[in-house]
Amino acid sequence: MLGALALPVLSTAPVSAAPAAATSVVTPCPDLPPLPYEVHASAVTIRSKASSKSTAVGVLYKSHKFTVHKKSGNWLYITDRTTGVKGWVSGTYVYRDTRMCLS
Repeated sequence: MLGALALPVLSTAPVSAAPAAATSVVTPCPDLPPLPYEVHASAVTIRSKASSKSTAVGVLYKSHKFTVHKKSGNWLYITDRTTGVKGWVSGTYVYRDTRMCLS
């Protein structure tokens, strides 16, 4: 005769779910100022018009501070605060991070 196999006994009692965790909603933070724009490349060409074929008027390096005056499509009209040069840069390389708050 073969030995009996010991099988675990499964409970048939219903398992109660753990209490639901408090849910939070992620929203923009209206009471905090927006984050500054940053260059996310080693350098970006500042152009005279919002076009990659327009004349280059300067270079915006990653460490430079700049002010964004307006947007046109994916282009930003900026002033490089280090050199004072004004012109257009592609939003592909210059953008701002978003701040989100839990409420």
